[in-house]
Amino acid sequence: LEKVNPGKNKSKNDLTDYFLQLKERLAPFGLENSIALLSEEDELSFELQTQCIDMEKAYQSDLLINLCYDLPAKALAKFKKTALIDIDPGLLQFFLGNRVLNIAPHDIYFTIGETVGHPSARFPSAGIKWHYTPPCVAIDWWTPAMCPETSPFTTVSHWNNNEYILEKDGSYYSNDKRDGFLPFLDLPSKTSQSLELALCLGNDLSEEKMLRSKGWKIKDANVVTNSPQAYQDYIKNSKGEFSCVKPHCIRLKNAWISDRTLCYLASGKPAVVQNTGPSRFLPDAAGLFRFEDMKGAIESLEKVAGDYDNQSRMARSLAEEFFDAKKILRSVVERAL
Repeated sequence: LEKVNPGKNKSKNDLTDYFLQLKERLAPFGLENSIALLSEEDELSFELQTQCIDMEKAYQSDLLINLCYDLPAKALAKFKKTALIDIDPGLLQFFLGNRVLNIAPHDIYFTIGETVGHPSARFPSAGIKWHYTPPCVAIDWWTPAMCPETSPFTTVSHWNNNEYILEKDGSYYSNDKRDGFLPFLDLPSKTSQSLELALCLGNDLSEEKMLRSKGWKIKDANVVTNSPQAYQDYIKNSKGEFSCVKPHCIRLKNAWISDRTLCYLASGKPAVVQNTGPSRFLPDAAGLFRFEDMKGAIESLEKVAGDYDNQSRMARSLAEEFFDAKKILRSVVERAL
């Protein structure tokens, strides 16, 4: 289900072009004829109406699994049952509790944050009963892949979005990915491993120049993600992932793990990522390495490189055991229904 707002597009032709591109991207997965469009304003063009599922038919579905926080209540009410999945654990509850964001009622609420709703959480539950579900990856589509020994550790990310979080005491902190990386900018000079960032830097050449001067290799995220296949190829040609997280994950200790990281793991690529808090099942040094500081980041990278084949197998096993989309979706549907 794709929510669209024709009024915010340059023209209805633009919306049609977007829709046709979406169909083309979904075709390899057999989903090109499984799109329903919910328009907020104008009626959809005849061409769009004839190429997507009629909304009245979509409303007859047994369950709507919603990852979009702003679907209108009048649309949600037409479905037999609705389930929201929180993909911003801690941050979503913070926004709900401070009434920065409102979500229309759902029948059940899921979250990918292990600590959400627990007494130990550093943030309130916003008065909602949350059910934990891990994020997932389609392991049949993401299979182990060999890469040249010289391949770098990589990640794909936005960089500087001017995102700020208001604290209870009235102070603000910056919550960009750039801020997460700041304490680790000198890492390339402290490890023998090659490190590359695929970033959305726009026209900010000064940031790219600064990162390159520190030893980071830089790619344009818009290029390596311009299609599902390009994104998959980029990850499969990486040695593994190295990434830091947004500051709120460290402050809130939400035990978050990125669905991007799961794509690395399923591809047999070990991941070295910043520790987001205690987990009931995430390892700290077995296929997935979760570091706390510069020393931990250096040691993790070198351990992965020195035991690469074994760490690759453990990465894939981790994806199969805990993040298999078939298992997780089955669990979500069973609990929701």
